[in-house]
Amino acid sequence: MMRILVTGGAGYIGSVVTEELLNDGHEVIVYDSLYKGHRGAVDPRAHFVQADLNNSEQLRAALAEHQIEAVIHMAADSLVGESVEQPAKYYRNNVVAGLNLLDAMRECGVSKLVFSSTAATYGEPEKQPIEETDPTNPTNPYGATKLAFERALHWYENAYGLRYASLRYFNAAGASKQFGEWHDTETHLIPLVLHAANGLRADVQIFGDDYPTRDGTCVRDYIHIIDLARAHILALDILDERSAIYNLGCGGDGYSVKEVIDVAREVIGSEIAIRIVPRRAGDPSVLIASSAKIKGELGWQPKFQDLRLIVQSAWDWLTRHPRGYST
Repeated sequence: MMRILVTGGAGYIGSVVTEELLNDGHEVIVYDSLYKGHRGAVDPRAHFVQADLNNSEQLRAALAEHQIEAVIHMAADSLVGESVEQPAKYYRNNVVAGLNLLDAMRECGVSKLVFSSTAATYGEPEKQPIEETDPTNPTNPYGATKLAFERALHWYENAYGLRYASLRYFNAAGASKQFGEWHDTETHLIPLVLHAANGLRADVQIFGDDYPTRDGTCVRDYIHIIDLARAHILALDILDERSAIYNLGCGGDGYSVKEVIDVAREVIGSEIAIRIVPRRAGDPSVLIASSAKIKGELGWQPKFQDLRLIVQSAWDWLTRHPRGYST
């Protein structure tokens, strides 16, 4: 069992990573400014530190006081459109704050980090599914800042002995029984579909239905949040031996926008209004990540890969929390 600091542990993915760590018997310290996270998303079994990653003094104090042995770094800004409009914000929060974390870890003798990265580091790949050996060519500041931090990890390992595992994935989805997805600005398809179903929005926009896919709409990866959390925890196990980069994907051919909406209709048992609008610039037809490497090396086996299970868990949580963490 380890003493683990989870940055961004009050966010959507961080909350479930924290929950799963605690279920495994680890001691967890959640470090979050609540800039985007929710206090109600912090597992009550965890110790909570409300502070910013740019606050070096508080960061070092948290690492030292709790004798942290490893860090799972989830804190980041992650809206692609916003990153194009405000690249300075993304470099400051995703790169500069990340380097501040690495320096604090180095000063406190913490040498293990699992990084929640993104498959946006690949940009618009030439083949599907995407493998870890494929070229990285991000097409927006969000992906570029995540890749910049990954490259810093490489050099910190060479110079200071920091071991890291970087996990690249597209769309986390679903919910645990306790924690679910709630953003002030929602951009993810599954919660947008469910919000249309429960009256939080009028309809679901489909950005183009003339792509060269099986039904004309974009195809994407969706990974259940618990499976994603388990992958982060599994990655801790290799850090005594080596560093690594792993992709995480749902397997198979992914799911189209129309397929997600159709499954949501089945789960909820009611109609969901849709609206076809023009394509968004830069939206690839298909984005799917291969999980062959992490399955082969770490034995990662997703348990909730079926889209219906993902949507059902998200709907169950939203039904219990129709206004998110404010209810």
